[in-house]
Amino acid sequence: RWLPVLRRRCGVAGKRLSGAGLAAEGRVLRAVLYAYHSRLLRHRPYLALQQVEQCLKRLWKMNLVGCIETLAGLIPKKNTPQAHAECLAPSQPMLETVALKVLGGCKLILRLLDCCCKAFLLSVQHLCSEEFILLNTVASGLLSRLWFVIQYRCVLQSLISLYGILSTSLRLVSDTQQMPYIKGFTFPSDISNFLGVNVSSEVKKQKARMLTTKKPTSWLKKLFPSMPEAVSEVGKKRRSATCTSAVKNRSIPCPVDIGEPVL
Repeated sequence: RWLPVLRRRCGVAGKRLSGAGLAAEGRVLRAVLYAYHSRLLRHRPYLALQQVEQCLKRLWKMNLVGCIETLAGLIPKKNTPQAHAECLAPSQPMLETVALKVLGGCKLILRLLDCCCKAFLLSVQHLCSEEFILLNTVASGLLSRLWFVIQYRCVLQSLISLYGILSTSLRLVSDTQQMPYIKGFTFPSDISNFLGVNVSSEVKKQKARMLTTKKPTSWLKKLFPSMPEAVSEVGKKRRSATCTSAVKNRSIPCPVDIGEPVL
């Protein structure tokens, strides 16, 4: 009965870990760090971004997705209809290896969320001080997206759910045939005790800290002042007239500029 559940949860966890959003944010983060490497080596938000990138790099180096997919491939897809029929099941060494990697992945994702929250707060703090405006604007948006991708894609929750069925599977398989592979470590039955924090309350605290941060709106108003209505109306008429003339004179080879100057 637990084999189909294990295969299904392996598929969900692998799909959420290998999602396009998480990989895209990681690529953007590496590009930002590369662009600012020579100029901001001692800048605090930049150093915090490096910690986030280090957590992401370690998560990919674990090859957690490949390990979970290997385990899912060992589970037979056809279920035997008989209640007491024999069936193939993953071995104890395989289950122990995946369970250990899932425990490490949960710890690492908790650390990643914490680093994202701290780096976001630092970026907004320096943004309010009008320091390195471009970098901190990009960094705050990137970190908030990365945090919300991990949270709302339920990456951590899917790994916790996977470990629950892995713990049950490990106990049943070891009762059937003892083949211990990892020695000197006791696999916890409850992953929350191993993580040391309540995951839902910790995530809510981080979200509250990120949403209640002081927003840097003063310098934005200075950079982008509100345009008077008269100027905007003139701009609209100018654009419509330029577009009409451009449509009529299609045979003119020179390019037509349909924009309006920024005041």
